[in-house]
Amino acid sequence: MRRISPKTVFNSRFLAFAMVFVLSIGGAVSTSRQAHAADLQALYDSADFAAKYTYGGDDLGNTYTPTGTKFRVWAPTASKVELLTFPTADTKDSDGQVHTMKADVNGTWVGSLDGDQNGTIYAYRVYVGGKINVANDPYERASTIGGGRGVVVDLAKSNPTGFTTEARPAFSGNTTDASIYELHVRDLSIDASSGISEKNKGKFLAFTELDTHTPDGKSLTGISAIKQLGVTHVELLPVFDFASVSEFSPSFNWGYDPDNYNVPEGSYSSNPSDPYSRINELKQAIAAMHSQGLRVNMDVVYNHVANPASFSEELIVPGYFFRQEPDGSYANGTGVGNEVASQRPMVRKFIVDSVSYWAKEYHFDGFRFDLMGILDVQTMNAVRQALDAIDPTIIVLGEGWNMGDALPDSQKAIQSNLPSMPGIAAFNDGIRDAVKGSVFDSSDTGWATGKLGSADAVKAGIVGEVMYSALVSGNWGDTQPGQSVNYVECHDNSTLYDKLISSTSLTSTNRTKVFQLASSIPILAQGMPFIQAGQEFLRSKNGNDNSYNAGDKVNSLKWNQRTKNIETVKYFAGLFALRAAHPAFRMNTAAQVRANLKFLSAPKGVISYWLNGTAVGDSANVIIVAHNANKVATTMKLPTSAKWTVYVKGSKAGTTPLGTVMGSKVSVPAYSTLVLTR
Repeated sequence: MRRISPKTVFNSRFLAFAMVFVLSIGGAVSTSRQAHAADLQALYDSADFAAKYTYGGDDLGNTYTPTGTKFRVWAPTASKVELLTFPTADTKDSDGQVHTMKADVNGTWVGSLDGDQNGTIYAYRVYVGGKINVANDPYERASTIGGGRGVVVDLAKSNPTGFTTEARPAFSGNTTDASIYELHVRDLSIDASSGISEKNKGKFLAFTELDTHTPDGKSLTGISAIKQLGVTHVELLPVFDFASVSEFSPSFNWGYDPDNYNVPEGSYSSNPSDPYSRINELKQAIAAMHSQGLRVNMDVVYNHVANPASFSEELIVPGYFFRQEPDGSYANGTGVGNEVASQRPMVRKFIVDSVSYWAKEYHFDGFRFDLMGILDVQTMNAVRQALDAIDPTIIVLGEGWNMGDALPDSQKAIQSNLPSMPGIAAFNDGIRDAVKGSVFDSSDTGWATGKLGSADAVKAGIVGEVMYSALVSGNWGDTQPGQSVNYVECHDNSTLYDKLISSTSLTSTNRTKVFQLASSIPILAQGMPFIQAGQEFLRSKNGNDNSYNAGDKVNSLKWNQRTKNIETVKYFAGLFALRAAHPAFRMNTAAQVRANLKFLSAPKGVISYWLNGTAVGDSANVIIVAHNANKVATTMKLPTSAKWTVYVKGSKAGTTPLGTVMGSKVSVPAYSTLVLTR
């Protein structure tokens, strides 16, 4: 959950469109009399409406060829629809050239233009409910600067050399094999310490600069530094066209306010006035990461829009795209003024079509759904099914928070319904808060910072939130470990380092130790580990816990901090390497976890567990993990007396042995994680 800038919060009441529609012959719906908004919502939710007006084709939007372009828009409540074309981006609506569209199947309207229409600027004029609305094409794939109007483009001309045949980096498709690095496009390069060229700072093209260094030459930066860390997926905060940033004068914002869903954000391009620039340069960025073996996730926001009243779907089919209260006001389960009615067939289709488009056209390798719990289970399963048909190794994860009351809980894509959403993962706030304390209370502590009573909740996270035992069991039901996204830091809320400052009185040295301890727990846990960019070098936002518009000074990655905290960077890299080298950290089923992960008896303040490597094909027969939250070294018993090899101890981690331990006892250093194998 996040707070969004006031200008993107809309509590506007649903206006006077509401009317009863009478199903008519020929594919359109005609109006008969005024009625309440509730009547309209009931009509839209009726089986008859869905049966007659659900369009299943794949040609919504414009379909370009060099000899002509076809247009299809879904507008079942319209009495007439016209295609408008414009010679320039700023031509008035009234001066657009008018082209007739005809009513067609399932409430769609079709039109066409002969000849090569590459670069044609267009919109739709819709006659509906006694009003005339000019709207963007919801399916447009390119736009004028500022997202004002759609543009027809030949997408083949937007591809970088070799893009159509490039292969996604090798990946099993098992989410337990993924490790995610969450990154804002602008944060990567905008700081002077990035060493990235001035012309590309804050842009997609910054991702194409490899082997960059801090100005003093002491540290790698950018994509090369991320590759060196050893993660598998880079997850980009929103890169679709969002409303909060002016493309004429770019500034910082997270971008969780969708404007044009299928168009890349222009402020990240070198020339937002050129419709091709943003498309080509985003593709270049993805190709560059792929060339480094990094897969790329897209953070998508289908739960709400920036401004519902002016959103294209609302202008074309008023009242259909958004959930409403009985009094006609927009439902507000998102907390930002509107929520998308994903349960309706043509909204669901839009979401599935949009995700599929990004996967196929841009080669995205995963999708992170913002406020996924606002969407419904059926829609998320349809997304999973569509992506499986494209490439089953594409991963899907999201925020499974239970928000709003417009849908019954049984229909929401929330944590407790994950058993009904195979192949879809959710963020695990249980392990997050158990390790470091509540994100909603800056002074609250967690297990790693002294609240030792949180141990069982930490253990539930360690087993991937699966149904493990009577004492240690997740809250999500019969899930698989790969459905748990394990983290202690993301773009929302305080960074882990800032949380440690606000909730403890640790010395600087001990704060770093606790930071490493807290970070190691989710990385080694069963499930899918997730970190925020810069977490590996103790990222701070100066205590700002909601930095959505705080600017570059607060949000940018200070790459010189990587040099200062290189020991922690190496620690993270070592943990990721260890995880990748040992299948015992990456079990795929709850049954495997129950059979092959056993918690050991340990002193207070220590959580220790045993992994049966032999049973899952690991090179190590047995792995022991011990997390010590005590401020002093603590001795614990080992399951057998033997020669143990040390791979993680203190601030060191990796796949190279750090030494050996003989016997049946071992001392775990204060505020640290210990990993042994035999």
